[in-house]
Amino acid sequence: MSNKSDEKVTHYLRWNSIQSKEESLKYIQEVAIPHPWRQSICLDDHSIGYISVRPESGSDQHRAHLGYAVGSNYWGRGIVTKAMKMAIPRVFEKFPYLVRLEALVEEENIGSQRVLEKVGFKKEGLLRKYGFNKGEIRDMFIYSFLLTDKIIE
Repeated sequence: MSNKSDEKVTHYLRWNSIQSKEESLKYIQEVAIPHPWRQSICLDDHSIGYISVRPESGSDQHRAHLGYAVGSNYWGRGIVTKAMKMAIPRVFEKFPYLVRLEALVEEENIGSQRVLEKVGFKKEGLLRKYGFNKGEIRDMFIYSFLLTDKIIE
């Protein structure tokens, strides 16, 4: 759970850093296990992060929200980009009614924006004062990847 206790990582996430084994177990039981699609990013048989997809329901079931995180000591190594390129086809197979994946990224999170662009996501626009995180309402970019889009090799 190193990425969950990494202040550099959780700065961009809605939860605070996990500080204890008990908090870690609670996170696994209440968030990770019940999640509709969540895969660990592993290196040398250790989880260093995750990719998650949360499909919408009802008349919005054609789209899903994509999230991801990896420990800061693994940033800039292409690990998340490679994992995303592997995961996206599997997501569209798992949820055959999906047409669109969406990702929201804080305006200041340049590294995450680069990951999405390297995979083939398109930046659609800036959502002003959109996301609430750590006591602030922040500007967010919205990115999308459509079923018909090609993953950049």
